[in-house]
Amino acid sequence: MDPELEAFLPLFTRPDLSDPIAMRKEYAERSAARPAPDTSGLTVEDRTVPGDPDVPVRINRPDRPQGAIVWMHGGGWVMGDLDTEQHWAARIAAGSGAVVVSVGYRLAPEHRFPAALDDAYAVLRWTVEHAAELGVDPARVAVGGHSAGGNLAAALALRARDEAGPRVHFQLLNEPSLDDRQETWSQRNFTDTPWANREMVGACWRHYLGPTPTTPYAAPARATDLSGLPAAYVSSAEFCPNRDENVDYAMRMLRAGVSVELHQWAGTFHGSQAVLSADVSQRQIAGVCTALRRALAQ
Repeated sequence: MDPELEAFLPLFTRPDLSDPIAMRKEYAERSAARPAPDTSGLTVEDRTVPGDPDVPVRINRPDRPQGAIVWMHGGGWVMGDLDTEQHWAARIAAGSGAVVVSVGYRLAPEHRFPAALDDAYAVLRWTVEHAAELGVDPARVAVGGHSAGGNLAAALALRARDEAGPRVHFQLLNEPSLDDRQETWSQRNFTDTPWANREMVGACWRHYLGPTPTTPYAAPARATDLSGLPAAYVSSAEFCPNRDENVDYAMRMLRAGVSVELHQWAGTFHGSQAVLSADVSQRQIAGVCTALRRALAQ
């Protein structure tokens, strides 16, 4: 474990997802206690995107943006909202120069798959259609997210490809949850890792999927054909149950002819980039922003 992160381990108590509503409230309270991100160089606007139902979004727009990213928050499909994700969204907008359209998708278990994906897809369509209003080229719209949000980003790329939908320029997958089967070495062995472990990840999948048969749009690792997907940045944490499926998905995309940048961050755990004082966290955030800036400039 990175020594700068180890000191903060007591703060990363594991969520009790037996009561998702209570855990959602606690998650929001913890987020609200963090210092607000610097938005002085951004225009921040809350909007509603037409959908079934309509989808709330928060737009963080820098001056003279290079492109846009439809960004999905983490929280195991159970927790998180536009407010809890503003810490990530504002930093990505400021650091990458991209318009960040943060998606307030519906949460499980009240709204199981495919509700969150349908919400995200509606926002992707809206972002491409309103690119001129956002000040960006419609051909430079990326998708991205952390954890469950990374799952939704990968699923968006697959769905847009399969349905000849909006063109996705780039996908940014940060510690994504990709495989509900939990059969990899890291999923089977990380039973006591900080914040996320096998049991917690399994509970999130159960809340999200319910009794519905799993498809590649729910668990992108189940997709058999990864060809024709947009270029990707994939990052994984060393002590994260999702680690091996992240690396495997990146390698499978590479073998399918997709350009991929893969980062495996030594000494980190799932969500540890929230410890902003740690050097490795600063490098992780800088890596995400640099990769997005470079991709949208191409």
